[in-house]
Amino acid sequence: MKRVLFLVIAFIVSVSLVNPVGAQTLKVGVVDLLKVLNDSEAGKKSILEIETSKKNKQTTIEEKGKKIEQLKADLEKQSSLLSAEAKKSREEEIERLIREFQRLVTDATAELQKKQREVEVEMIKEIRQILTKIGETDKYSLIIESSEGGLLYFDKTVDITDKVISKYNETKKK
Repeated sequence: MKRVLFLVIAFIVSVSLVNPVGAQTLKVGVVDLLKVLNDSEAGKKSILEIETSKKNKQTTIEEKGKKIEQLKADLEKQSSLLSAEAKKSREEEIERLIREFQRLVTDATAELQKKQREVEVEMIKEIRQILTKIGETDKYSLIIESSEGGLLYFDKTVDITDKVISKYNETKKK
């Protein structure tokens, strides 16, 4: 992937250096999708929603964890008073609760990650449409994504990230 990106950039540079008289100039734009995702109004809103959901799940998890710890402490205090059968029954109950707790943590983490991926995929789809419109309207020959690490240097004058954020915010307000 990096080799292909390098070859594309090398081709663009070589084409732009050899510009015959009357030929159309190459107009390149650079956009940082991560910045658009994080700094746009929709991005901030989705981050806030995910953080709120995360805090709610974390509260539930902490409550269940405290309950398990309390049951363990109670068992320790009462273990000398309990029969072997009652002690074994409580230990099995605690083990069952621990397995449920671990499943709850795993499920909550997976659910949050899934929700975040879904939001990002939808946002990127909308952002790509905006990039296409900007590319066509402003007659860009090429728009490159900068946050993936393949772009080592670019002049900040070709950065259209703020313009994309602005257009994205406008479309989300409608």
